[in-house]
Amino acid sequence: MEIRRKIYRLIRWEYFWLCLIVIVTVILHISTITEPAELILDEQHYIPDARSIIQNHETLRPEHPPLSKLLIASSILIFGDNPVGWRAFSVLFGTLNIVLFYLVCRKLHMSRRAANIAIFLLGFENLSFIQASVAMLDVFGLTFTLASFWLYLRKNYSLSAIAIALSALAKLTGALGAGAIGLHWLIMNHKALLERNWQLLADFIASMLLAPFTFLVFMPVLDYLATHEFTNPVYRVKEMMSLMATLTFATTKHDALSRPWEWLISPKPMPYWYAPSYMGGISYTIWALIIPAVIYMGYRLWKGNSAATFGVLWFIFTYVVWIPASIITDRVSFVFYFYPTIGAVCIGLGLAFSQLLNIAKKQKITWQWLMPAAIGAFMVAHLIVLAIISPVFT
Repeated sequence: MEIRRKIYRLIRWEYFWLCLIVIVTVILHISTITEPAELILDEQHYIPDARSIIQNHETLRPEHPPLSKLLIASSILIFGDNPVGWRAFSVLFGTLNIVLFYLVCRKLHMSRRAANIAIFLLGFENLSFIQASVAMLDVFGLTFTLASFWLYLRKNYSLSAIAIALSALAKLTGALGAGAIGLHWLIMNHKALLERNWQLLADFIASMLLAPFTFLVFMPVLDYLATHEFTNPVYRVKEMMSLMATLTFATTKHDALSRPWEWLISPKPMPYWYAPSYMGGISYTIWALIIPAVIYMGYRLWKGNSAATFGVLWFIFTYVVWIPASIITDRVSFVFYFYPTIGAVCIGLGLAFSQLLNIAKKQKITWQWLMPAAIGAFMVAHLIVLAIISPVFT
């Protein structure tokens, strides 16, 4: 009886499912981290760049900010110039993303069940798993974005701004998270603003201005760590934007190029590697419910739900903005650009599934077991999709 009581208490512990999901995903990552022993997709750019930073204090990829490249170089210095060294920090930061995502969900006042459903879907989502398995920039940028979201929801606005700056220093698109934070704050504080509480607005703006300030101060410092040369941060931003602008659909040839709207209309996994199979695509279970999840969050936003409001803004500023950007600039894009948006969709699904389970409890006996069974089957299908298209069992 005592053992049973302890097991029950463990399962009821706030962080039990989070710890279980983290442990399982780490085991899956460790099982594949050395496969293949060759460079996967954009690792062919960033590993040689990291080697150049270590050996020659020179970057080969000036179109990107330095933080992610320094983290990959640090991983190689710690674990060696081998598959473990290339990918260890990606696994570490990808795991931290699951933890931060749970903390964000709870600070959005999602129930434990809704938050646990959301982190299950995120933790075992294929694109999220793949991006945390390879030495690319995106996983590091997302970590700092999630940290900024969590700090913002804790009302640590200054620290949130610094985290946003670090996200942009990892990958420039990390700055998009600032839009979700700023608009969410305006919505949540609109009553105070209507009452002309300008001091509240001034304090928030002053705190968030730390983001561009931190970015401009840290850029030359991080560049110096990489190249042993101080650079003008304004010049560096212009250089990065100029270099990235040259990569258009008209000038770039790649089999995996895709427009942002295609990610929702016709999902095509992008092959990173074939044996084992690294297929960078949104899990079909998540893809099928992206639009319903966003519509549902829009409905809950209208009803004043804070989590749904933040989820919609997260979706808009990390995905929807790519549509006009693609049309106006013709800038190349790939399906893994949707990676930072997966969390927003998972918030919507966590809220929806949790509400469906609450409704089922109040219905006739048939619905009381049918709805949990249907959602349980969806969760199993979600795991099967990961098993089929991820490198774990292929």
